[in-house]
Amino acid sequence: MKIPFNKPYLSGNETKYIEDAVKSGKISGNGKYTQLCQKFFEETYGFKKTLLTTSCTDALEMCAILADIKADDEVIVPSYTFVSSALAFVRQNAHIVFADSYQDNPNVDADKIENLITIKTKAIVVVHYAGIACDMEKIMQIAEKYNLIVIEDAAQAIDSYYTFSDGTRKPLGGIGHFGAFSFHETKNIISGEGGMLTINDSRFADRAEIIWEKGTNRSSFFRGEINKYGWVDTGSSFLPSEIISAFLWAQLENIEDIQEKRLGIWNKYYEGLKCNDKITLPIIPEYATNNAHMFYIVCKDLDFRSKLIAKLKENDILAVFHYLSLHKSDFYTQNHDDRDLPNSDRFEDCLLRLPLFYELTDEQQQKIIDLINKF
Repeated sequence: MKIPFNKPYLSGNETKYIEDAVKSGKISGNGKYTQLCQKFFEETYGFKKTLLTTSCTDALEMCAILADIKADDEVIVPSYTFVSSALAFVRQNAHIVFADSYQDNPNVDADKIENLITIKTKAIVVVHYAGIACDMEKIMQIAEKYNLIVIEDAAQAIDSYYTFSDGTRKPLGGIGHFGAFSFHETKNIISGEGGMLTINDSRFADRAEIIWEKGTNRSSFFRGEINKYGWVDTGSSFLPSEIISAFLWAQLENIEDIQEKRLGIWNKYYEGLKCNDKITLPIIPEYATNNAHMFYIVCKDLDFRSKLIAKLKENDILAVFHYLSLHKSDFYTQNHDDRDLPNSDRFEDCLLRLPLFYELTDEQQQKIIDLINKF
């Protein structure tokens, strides 16, 4: 029996809630299930304001608009990330300044950010890789010093936290000015495609809702705050349909069970592979929690990883590498000089993600562990 890299989790209530949404006659956005989901995130994690979107990419594009990114503004972005982390700001004609990862951690190296700041720098984008927090205390101090906007790409970081030096604990996506989440089918909590914007600075809350509603103040109208609505700002059709939100609500009802199961799988991988001196395992900094979004290993080189992938595939196990460094992409290098970011390039060549999904059995997982150790 083949072991896939990912298998979407279904709680059993997804189609029930979708049917309810359809029968209600309200299947466009911002209805019952949209509001249930947004309220859940605000009450459970303390986000000041949340807006569901059709994708994390859309949420990031809203961040770029809200941060007032303009042509020739500079935005610092980690190179080891998905293209959306940069593309949202490229669409505003910003200049992307790529930052390297830590040597032992795919997250952006917070100690290298300040040297990248110029008078043109407008924002810093951080990506919490594998749901493990970047060093947000250090990054927020740098942002405050230079009056910069911080956008958290928390696509992988649902239900994960950062602990500050004074003991304060905050959810990822709730620390920077904005946060962007993904509910793609490969994430812990899914809706097929889908995302969410968190607004953590009240200065941006009203405008975020207008941008979300195609540049209109329609949400205020439906709340009875104004007697008519019209076109008042830029925006787009960022909000998802009730069908997507209904699916997501069925997932959120089971988030504790999902997270418990995934953490059990993550821990079994760690215990089973920790004595293997041919690979490096994920590092969880003291300030971070683990939401078990992903279990990855770091191989010694590209050849070793390629042979390991092939060996696993021979045994019907799909393990996959991840990002290609954005600073070396065709799109970027046609207009910019290639930068030397060795840590990002190392993770491009050496990082390997192992299967991790709710229905992965103990027997399947043990097979994976035994094959890697034998290899």
